[in-house]
Amino acid sequence: MEHIAALLFVVGCSSTMTDCRELEVPVSVFETAQACIAERPFALGDLLGKAPHIVGECLTVDPALEDDYDQIAWNVRPDGTLVASLEVSGMLVASNGERSEKDYVRQQ
Repeated sequence: MEHIAALLFVVGCSSTMTDCRELEVPVSVFETAQACIAERPFALGDLLGKAPHIVGECLTVDPALEDDYDQIAWNVRPDGTLVASLEVSGMLVASNGERSEKDYVRQQ
């Protein structure tokens, strides 16, 4: 069985960074964080033209919890920084930054 070590999460935003939405990428799960980081620039490049600003982050996945996470909480700051986290029933599992009250949450 293949284990997931990282998830590539990509968001496209308007030119003012006020309207953002998730963007799908052909490959979003990776066996290593390094593989996700290596693929990230190519995935973002493939999405050029889908939104004025495109940001993406690799989120590390705990192999023991890979089947358990049920939410991705995310927010794009005005400076274009994507803050995203994986959560299991409201418990933070992996994050690349601080959460805010303006976070979007996607149920898996």
